[in-house]
Amino acid sequence: MKHTTPEEIAADTAFIEKMTAIRRDIHAHPETSFEEVRTSAIVAEFLEGLGIEVHRGLGKTGVVGTLKGKRPGQKAIALRADMDALHITEDTGVPHSSQVPGKMHACGHDGHTTMLLAAAEKLAADPDFAGTVRFVFQPAEEGGGGANEMIKDGLFELFPTDAIYGGHNGPMDPLGRMTTRVGPYTSACDDWEVTFEGTGGHGASPHKGTDPTVAAGQFMAAVGNIVSRKVDLTDWAVISIGHVAGGERQSPNIIPAKVLVAGTARSYRPEVREALMTELTRLAEGCAMANNVTAKVEIDRGYPPLVNSADEVAVAGRAHTAGAGVALTDTKASAIGASEDFAYYLEKIPGAYVSIGNGDGPGAAFVHTPKFDFNDDLIPIGVAFWMNVVAEELG
Repeated sequence: MKHTTPEEIAADTAFIEKMTAIRRDIHAHPETSFEEVRTSAIVAEFLEGLGIEVHRGLGKTGVVGTLKGKRPGQKAIALRADMDALHITEDTGVPHSSQVPGKMHACGHDGHTTMLLAAAEKLAADPDFAGTVRFVFQPAEEGGGGANEMIKDGLFELFPTDAIYGGHNGPMDPLGRMTTRVGPYTSACDDWEVTFEGTGGHGASPHKGTDPTVAAGQFMAAVGNIVSRKVDLTDWAVISIGHVAGGERQSPNIIPAKVLVAGTARSYRPEVREALMTELTRLAEGCAMANNVTAKVEIDRGYPPLVNSADEVAVAGRAHTAGAGVALTDTKASAIGASEDFAYYLEKIPGAYVSIGNGDGPGAAFVHTPKFDFNDDLIPIGVAFWMNVVAEELG
């Protein structure tokens, strides 16, 4: 199986027009986590129309397509795309804007789904490879942990797989520039909240009660020191406060009985991840004890760190270089602070996750904002990448 270039894909204008129409249709009808009924039906019917074996309903709304090469081979690889949208009101002004109030494809999963469908069509037309390709269309990446749900539903037992690849558009990055790295690439994400509780009281007589605001203030002033004093300087981690609530604005003379402080913690290694939460809990309880109040700490474990394996990063690098050139391929990029549930797959089998630039020209916007729209010029680049991954692995 030979390598493919984006120019070869783009030269098939009827194909690109068809896939662009599919992408924009999905964009206009966004479905959020585990509600991707319409989208998964489009995916399943498209794959079935290509003669690909299809399994529906894995992880509630997930779809898995299986395509065997026409040459004998034992190896199986998986290519994954996410399908879900976000709870954001669109403000792009494009003709294919969301028709669902309060929901939009603000992260480009409509494009990810389309690129993998397009690659499936090209590969099914001439499966000149040795082995098996799994097309994994996953629900609920945006906080729902759809990858873990597919795994729990038996993804790798039903569909034995030797390696898995995933990708995301790179918002505000030059069109087609691929970045990835060996080892930790996206961070673990743990949300936390601390409720400090005392008796409260009158602002004129604080000595007659116990004041949780003082404990909360001390905690907030000190929480940043956890990273600077408890994490090795060769590691990367951050703790951020995103929400503080206590008392009533209309009653500034009343000391509240409760103060809530909430935030997020990001890290790249399990040991650091555990240390952050242990120290945060110890600090909260210590501040509470010093002020004769209590502290209740609740931790919402999010996605683990995403750790790419070396061999698969090398495959991804060669695949993109073959299509887009070495100047647009960076396999030694810095890690990023976002989190991704593709990490769950990589806890089970080897694989690689990459980012490919969505374009940084006029009108470009960051993901998770009302102005974001996937760049359709990325479609042929993504299709070539997926096809070249298959060529590298099974060709």
